[in-house]
Amino acid sequence: MRLTFLGTRGNTDVRSERHYMHSSLLVTHGGARIVLDCGLDWLEQVRELAPDAIVITHGHPDHAWGLKLGAPCPVYASAQTWRVLQGYPVDEQVTLAPKEPREILGLRVTPFPLDHSTLAPAVGYRIGDGRVTFFYSPDLVYIRDRAEALAGVPLYVGDGATISRGMVRKRGAFLIGHAPIRTQLAWCQKEGVPRAMFTHCGSEIIRLGDEAETAVAALADARGVQAAIAYDGLELEL
Repeated sequence: MRLTFLGTRGNTDVRSERHYMHSSLLVTHGGARIVLDCGLDWLEQVRELAPDAIVITHGHPDHAWGLKLGAPCPVYASAQTWRVLQGYPVDEQVTLAPKEPREILGLRVTPFPLDHSTLAPAVGYRIGDGRVTFFYSPDLVYIRDRAEALAGVPLYVGDGATISRGMVRKRGAFLIGHAPIRTQLAWCQKEGVPRAMFTHCGSEIIRLGDEAETAVAALADARGVQAAIAYDGLELEL
């Protein structure tokens, strides 16, 4: 299974050569091409990507608005996300239920609810091929049922909005925003996840460049985790 980070920029106007396109991850497995998230940057390019399936975490512009003109393949998302995207001309809309595994082109995909937004509720995905599994949650405050979501996972792909500064606030009884990388690395340490990659990079990381990579590596090393910041075009073999 190969992971290609097509884009790694979050919801910010700040760009760099390494973090130019909205965060999107291509999973290649057995000849199939599955794209995770399709933000507005991809609106004119989604058909050129020629995916066999698209899986959406939530309905925010930098994760789903690339579907405004439709999609060339089936699109998978939660019922809450489809309500946010109501009216989008996607011919094959497939609804995923929380914590119910779905076979998608040879991969076992299980959505786990996240705390992130009340207007566009998000899920993270546990994705495996029977040999190796990773967890993808590029936009979150917290993973519900975290221990179950991360059990036995060798790679966590998380939210790179900030390194240490919290971007979490309350809306009524709900937490919204972004957990910093420091917090997510603590989750990995507690749940025994040995490796983390961070995408959906915020302005802090984009501006700092190599300094951000050094800071994240130091935080990870202190917790016994290997970690790095993903960049557009990065490929990983699992």
